[in-house]
Amino acid sequence: MSVIVVGYSAKPEGTAALDKAVESAKLLGHQLVVVHTLESPDEVTQLAQTLSQTGIEHQVRAAPDPHDPAEEVLATAERTDAAFIVIGLRQRSPVGKLLLGSNAQRVLLDAACPVLAVKAPPR
Repeated sequence: MSVIVVGYSAKPEGTAALDKAVESAKLLGHQLVVVHTLESPDEVTQLAQTLSQTGIEHQVRAAPDPHDPAEEVLATAERTDAAFIVIGLRQRSPVGKLLLGSNAQRVLLDAACPVLAVKAPPR
């Protein structure tokens, strides 16, 4: 079964990425592997409940370094021969648009498979 890897955090951009990854997994019949940066046990429990309600086959993995999840996202995609990776991007100010977050940039540039970058809805 093909795999979609998604980078998840409990932020609007993480939720947007997870929503798009779940939608894609259902549409394509793929398994989902969620690499998260959650530190609270309550957040991990909530993620597990959300995923169990989707009805899709999934795995959940914690990024060893919550400040640098790109390494685990890339390694997971490589190990699972992922069809693609889904990441979330946050809205940025005009000055911030000149710079892309280092984790997102690393995944976009270093991934061996396609990457779908999803924007969080405007606040």
